[in-house]
Amino acid sequence: MRVIVPLQGVVQGRGGLVLGSLIPCALYYLLQLYLKRRRPDHNPPPASGNSPPAGKFPEVPMLPRSLSRTHLSPRSHGGPAHVSGRVNLILKGGDSPYYVGLRKVSEDPYEELDNPDGVVQLGLAENKLSLDLVQDWLVENAKEAILGRGGSHSELSISGIASYQPFDGLTELKLAVAGFMSHVMGNSVSFNPSQIVLTAGASPAIEMLSFCIADSGNAFLVPTPCYPGLDRDVKWRTGVEIIPVPCRSADNFNLSITAMDLAFNQAKKRGLKVRGIIISNPSNPVGNLFSRETLYSLLDFAREKNIHIVSNEIFAGSARGNEEFVSMAEIIESEVLDRERVHIVYGLSKDLSLPGFRVGVIYSFNENILAAAKKLTRFSSISAPSQRLLVSMLTDKKFVQKFIDINGERLRRMHHKFAAGLKELGIECAKSSGGFYCWADMSRLIFPYSEKGELELWERLLSVAKVNVTPGSSCLCIESGWFRFCFTTLSEKGIPVVMKRIRNVTETCKSHS
Repeated sequence: MRVIVPLQGVVQGRGGLVLGSLIPCALYYLLQLYLKRRRPDHNPPPASGNSPPAGKFPEVPMLPRSLSRTHLSPRSHGGPAHVSGRVNLILKGGDSPYYVGLRKVSEDPYEELDNPDGVVQLGLAENKLSLDLVQDWLVENAKEAILGRGGSHSELSISGIASYQPFDGLTELKLAVAGFMSHVMGNSVSFNPSQIVLTAGASPAIEMLSFCIADSGNAFLVPTPCYPGLDRDVKWRTGVEIIPVPCRSADNFNLSITAMDLAFNQAKKRGLKVRGIIISNPSNPVGNLFSRETLYSLLDFAREKNIHIVSNEIFAGSARGNEEFVSMAEIIESEVLDRERVHIVYGLSKDLSLPGFRVGVIYSFNENILAAAKKLTRFSSISAPSQRLLVSMLTDKKFVQKFIDINGERLRRMHHKFAAGLKELGIECAKSSGGFYCWADMSRLIFPYSEKGELELWERLLSVAKVNVTPGSSCLCIESGWFRFCFTTLSEKGIPVVMKRIRNVTETCKSHS
């Protein structure tokens, strides 16, 4: 009646008593018939064969869980899971020739005995020339350096590496790093450990300073050519832009304050706020050293524009020849008013051949930046065992002096031999006073003279010669045809192998030109 009566009332009002009675009744009986046909049969006929024992129910086949979930879910497939725009930016940035070359080496690395036809790595700034010195020290001292001498203090030693430690670095390591920095820079400047923040590598140090100095959408001026991964370090997570300041071969790629001022004004016209300058001293990839006069001019420029200076001095200990290395820390010792705008980045991956230990340094006089960086190191701290070991290594004065002397001599010898090998092939290198690179001019071997021609030569070097080098365009070089060769990944007997491979490609280029 609950179904029929309301419908009957509705139809009666519009079409009379007969229709108002018949239509609801018909609908009701059709509904009953439908439900009866859909109702399962509770008394199925017995199946042929063995029947289950009395008192037990037959097993009912079940759908697999994943299939049953698909049938039961009323929702349709929603497409791929969403990722942020930042992730898309990172994935997109991994396709540059610099990273393609590194990947090719990892897939087919050259080994003198095991894989003599593999790709030779000349694109990564690793110093393998003095690893034997590090290995000898570790074999003799590593266990004691990490765990201590044992005895009654062994539990304290275990606690020192297994428990939480300050994210921004152990005080003992800050003291040791400050002494080492001063040592490799010729004791021309001293560093205050209280102004040091330790990070898991120099890249996080640069990123933290970018985060602390600039907001997303702001920019840094960067003399180019520059380190090919700098854009990644500065921009990926902070959203800060890089504005290239082109340096040219006519000046051996030295920085011009005039070019710096022009880039600053052009950025201002585009509506970009420039918050600082990032330099590398010695420069990467050229190997120039910044003169004292240039550093003072940079400081004057930063004061005039009210911006910061980030000086990456991670290659300070690789300076060679008679040219003087001058740290920005030395320049600001007498500049009380401008100290808060200068920040130095350092690390142990280059000068101590320890990239795997992941040790970077922020040195700053700016209390706000130091305080913020200490908090940010919770995302980028160095492991406690690594710190304990490095405290012991860096305070071993005999080892440190031996390493600096021998490594310096090996760097000078390898640079001379590698540059001489390129010269025999008709390839000239820019004048270099520091770093691990030969910055080589191969412009006469590219056709057309453009970035396209440069990348075609890079592709032949990688695929035909099986030598991974870094094209100048990856370093934001304004002139086509320059390439970065890292010679510290080789042994001296590896130089002829590389030169023979390069010769095969250069002779082909000459025959086609």
